[in-house]
Amino acid sequence: MSKKSGIVDLSRRSLLRGAAAAAGAAAMVGPAFAQDAINDLINAPRRGNWDDQFDAQASRTVAGVVSNTPILSASNLIYMQQAISQYQMIVSNGGWPTINPPAALRIGATDAVVQSLRQRLMISGDLPREAGMSNSYDSYVEGAVKRFQARHGLPEDGVLGEFTVKALNVGADVRLNQLNTNLIRLQSMSGDLGRRYILVNVPGASVEAVENDRVALRNTAVVGRIDRPTHMINSKIYEVILNPYWTAPRSIVEKDIVPLMRKDPTYLTRNSIRLFDGNGNEVAPETVDWNAEKAPNLMFRQDPGKINAMASTKINFHNPNNEYMHDTPQQGLFNKLMRFESSGCIRVQNVRDLVTWLLRDTPDWSRQEIERVITTRQNNPIKLAEEVPVYIVYITGWSTSDNIVQFRDDIYQKDGDAQLALQANIGVEQFAGSVDEDFVPLQ
Repeated sequence: MSKKSGIVDLSRRSLLRGAAAAAGAAAMVGPAFAQDAINDLINAPRRGNWDDQFDAQASRTVAGVVSNTPILSASNLIYMQQAISQYQMIVSNGGWPTINPPAALRIGATDAVVQSLRQRLMISGDLPREAGMSNSYDSYVEGAVKRFQARHGLPEDGVLGEFTVKALNVGADVRLNQLNTNLIRLQSMSGDLGRRYILVNVPGASVEAVENDRVALRNTAVVGRIDRPTHMINSKIYEVILNPYWTAPRSIVEKDIVPLMRKDPTYLTRNSIRLFDGNGNEVAPETVDWNAEKAPNLMFRQDPGKINAMASTKINFHNPNNEYMHDTPQQGLFNKLMRFESSGCIRVQNVRDLVTWLLRDTPDWSRQEIERVITTRQNNPIKLAEEVPVYIVYITGWSTSDNIVQFRDDIYQKDGDAQLALQANIGVEQFAGSVDEDFVPLQ
């Protein structure tokens, strides 16, 4: 037996010896598991190469969950059908066990529930069967949990916490229905989407810039909350505005700004918001009766600057809902698990990268020039040389190559099963009565 670069080359004879040993150990668990162990070893697709260090392999596994194939790629329809067949088999075999840990578990823990966890992760393909069955939450289990978390849009911390447990305990039959539902959604978007386009996937709170059927750029996003959802639409981006004004929608004026003005008459001034009548004349806030039954019929416009609700950038696309993509001064929101906090507009992390990509074919707008103009704090609208398609979609399940099946929370409860809306109730409680996050008030 020879070693090369830490990889052991197994001959067929040594492979069968290993299979026999594994079967002997597995026989203590039961004959069915023993046969599974032999089959898994013999049929392993890369049985001639075994990695000595699972820790390194686990990190590569998590990285492998991310794909450069766009969610809307036509090639994914084949992989979705394969995933559906896989989940049909899982369902017909009885699904997977429910996990009920006594508390959050992490690497180093020992608990009887870990055996059920191992079985659950093996069935979904996140944990290799050669990891075996034990009560130990070892590096095999931690790596598998991280892979599962990555596939479900959860923080990849390897800890068996609340949302990870909830996602693990969604039934296989429910996941199968979710895949069938999303196959129809993907089929409806299977036409010619354009050489370059932007995809906003609302359940994933993510943005993809796609070029030639490859993801050129992927950005984290904040999208509409449950009671003020982002609208699904196919449109085109026609304009980028650097240092934009922000004009408050009527809903925000009525629900947020007027109540704040009743509490603090300096609120508008402190936030650089000015009032204008229908003729464009500025109106002093102190002349307005803020206790009137109806909100004043005025335009509320915030000047460009650091505290502007859209910060440095606004990206306009044709739509009837007064929605757009934009920057935000509250960058910490992108680190949250639940990024459903706006009134429908889409906040984009690292939005200047996306703007540079959008303006690539627009003369005289290099990244350096974009940054220079932003520092001036002067409003500057830029028409794109060619409008770029944008697709705002609702995809909660999809699959790409290598059998990587992805799921996201059904935040707007469109998939027909309450189990899939894991964060919905928490989101409603958290945001009820809160100030709209598309506007960022000074503290």
